[in-house]
Amino acid sequence: MQSMTGVAPHGHPHGEMRRDDREITDAAEINEILNAAKVMYISLADNNIPFMVPVFYAWDGMSLYFHSARSGSKIDILKRNNAICFAVSIEQGVVEDEVICNFEAKHRTVIGLGNAVFIEDEQEKIAALNRIVARFSDKAWSFPQANLRSTLVLRIDVVSIKGKKHGF
Repeated sequence: MQSMTGVAPHGHPHGEMRRDDREITDAAEINEILNAAKVMYISLADNNIPFMVPVFYAWDGMSLYFHSARSGSKIDILKRNNAICFAVSIEQGVVEDEVICNFEAKHRTVIGLGNAVFIEDEQEKIAALNRIVARFSDKAWSFPQANLRSTLVLRIDVVSIKGKKHGF
């Protein structure tokens, strides 16, 4: 993985940030955002057709995890193309101005690129599910075998990650 503000693949639109004053370069702040947000949007591509979907997720400091049913559009696409773009955002709002065209979005956002990996190992799968569930509940849960069999867990191996903020 690149550094927390790693360089995106050459020519990718998430390359150099245009406004340096808005870039988050502090790894601790990027971690804070990834740990605070509850929903991650993942973007996939299939034959040049974009596909985006929100998912619950967990971040372990190196990789992101999410779960899914065993079939569906996102799984079909990821089986053909495991490249993934992800985004999380917190503290959304509006930065107002005296001129309407100068209104801007208030946010702290992390966007990155990675590769999705289908987790096959049951212990790694359970550990990832526990990370996800722990974001919503303090209760210790067990996962029935039938549920484990019907649930896919994916890990995003992060290739590049960037943070951006405005209005703070």
